[in-house]
Amino acid sequence: MASQFYIVATPIGNLSDITLRSVEVLKQIDYIACEDTRVTRILCEKYGFSAKLFDCHKFNEKERSEKILSLIEEGKRIALVSDAGTPGISDPGCVLIQELLNNGVKITSLPGACAVTTFLSMLPRKTEEYAFIGFIPRQKKQQIEILNKHKYTNCVFYESPNRLKETLENIQEIYGYNKKIAVGRELTKVFEEVKIGEVKEILDYYNNNPLKGEIVAMVFASENSEVSDEELIEKIKILKDEGFSQKDISKIISKLYNVNKNHVYKMVLD
Repeated sequence: MASQFYIVATPIGNLSDITLRSVEVLKQIDYIACEDTRVTRILCEKYGFSAKLFDCHKFNEKERSEKILSLIEEGKRIALVSDAGTPGISDPGCVLIQELLNNGVKITSLPGACAVTTFLSMLPRKTEEYAFIGFIPRQKKQQIEILNKHKYTNCVFYESPNRLKETLENIQEIYGYNKKIAVGRELTKVFEEVKIGEVKEILDYYNNNPLKGEIVAMVFASENSEVSDEELIEKIKILKDEGFSQKDISKIISKLYNVNKNHVYKMVLD
């Protein structure tokens, strides 16, 4: 083994989704730094890994960096894993990696499972370009800023099942009822589900079906030909000059350009 420190991707659901190389390396490792020792222990028991476990999560990553550097100086071999997927991809690891690089430690990354690439491989997309933003912010204002920023790019994010409906409602308000989205749930597990359709359809579906498990979603990129807020404002001004009421303007613009009526009404008021 050439390195003393390995970044190892672990299964995102199905424990069989681990590479042969990862199994080989983890059997030779002295220590495994993991988000939650209880989760990683299940993997260790399945494949017979005997390495000692210790926690390394976002709240103690800086502190654990010192411990790992000390172990490496002793000649120990260490692997970093997250609860599921690839460390450093919306999971702890970035702070630790920076510390190791600052101290000249050779790092080897073992590729494997990742919810983002697993999800994207099942989606029909017109372009390979996408923006991954990790967990989408909870605040509506921040969500609007991010989604507008990536309006013309496929926008991929993680979300909690407890907040997904509210986020979908925000997407509907920004883009309108027919905005195309995709939601993946429980990927690689028994109840894996991927829904693709208009945001209203997806909302209606989850209003009538259970919503549990890990969530990854994508807002499909808008076409450049789609009407922008600036264009809508110009249309609103024209209708105002013609004497239409605020209510009528909202209805007309919403129907003509397939934009959420409440979104248009706020623009009319502004």
